[in-house]
Amino acid sequence: MSEPGGTGTVAIVGGAGAVGSSTAFALMDSSLVGEIVLVDIDDERAAGEAIDLNHGAYFTSSVTVRSGGYEDCWDADVVIVTAGASQRPEETRLDLLERNADIFAEMIPEVTAGLNDDAVLLVVTNPVDVLSHVAWQVSDLPAERVIGSGTVLDTSRFRHALSREFEIDSANVHAYVIGEHGDSEVLVWSSANLGGVPIDTYCDQRGVDDVEALESRIETAVREAAYEIIERKDRTNYGVARSVSAIVERILGDDDAILTVSTLVTGRHGIDGVYLSLPCVVNRGGVREVLGFDLAATERSALRDSADVIRESIEQLDLDDE
Repeated sequence: MSEPGGTGTVAIVGGAGAVGSSTAFALMDSSLVGEIVLVDIDDERAAGEAIDLNHGAYFTSSVTVRSGGYEDCWDADVVIVTAGASQRPEETRLDLLERNADIFAEMIPEVTAGLNDDAVLLVVTNPVDVLSHVAWQVSDLPAERVIGSGTVLDTSRFRHALSREFEIDSANVHAYVIGEHGDSEVLVWSSANLGGVPIDTYCDQRGVDDVEALESRIETAVREAAYEIIERKDRTNYGVARSVSAIVERILGDDDAILTVSTLVTGRHGIDGVYLSLPCVVNRGGVREVLGFDLAATERSALRDSADVIRESIEQLDLDDE
């Protein structure tokens, strides 16, 4: 029943966790992936996940799944990092960030020590923008090949919300979320459109009187989506797994696709030297370019504020001492 799989190799560090294993499951349907390696400190669970996933390979493309160690990442085309500590009771966000930064400072050099020269490191662990910056700093990789999953999922949530609001196929909804993957993210209304029709114009055509209230409602839904899911089921995994799978597909397919991944931003919108999400052209080399992107004045200001939030967290980590 299965069709021949691709030739790409993907390693998932943290592959035994909910996000890592869900991402492996999502990648099983890829026509570009031939092998998935699950790397985790829980070797037994990683091996069990690999066996379980392999038993379903008959129904998908022919993908081989196995467990391995850091050295098994070195021949991968894409290394996905979902590993990290979970927040403890009474622990602050900064405490968690410091623990995960320490984990990354130890783990990433081992993952990248013998990495394929053409490989892309894709960070998913939260806070993803700060940890992407950490991964870049502690590795010897060029910034374009160290990227974060960024606001790809947030952008999907935004488009989904607009699709539901106006009863239009989400494939015809074009809108971006930029900045931090977090509370300071910026929904870009100024360029959002449905089939090429600007949101304001479409609202006028549909007789929407209070556009501001509509935007506020959707912004709240998008920003609080993860909180709602976590409150109901303790974690988010399927949506992020699908978004990560989409990023990997664009990388392996060398598609030159536009995605709001987190990348090192230098000289855009007055922002320099910080990882955050903007529309980027993504291909086999990682981020080919960060697009020039027109923003309303309020959006530009909010984006700079978002960059400041990320920069403050990076500075608190005192990474130069790592």
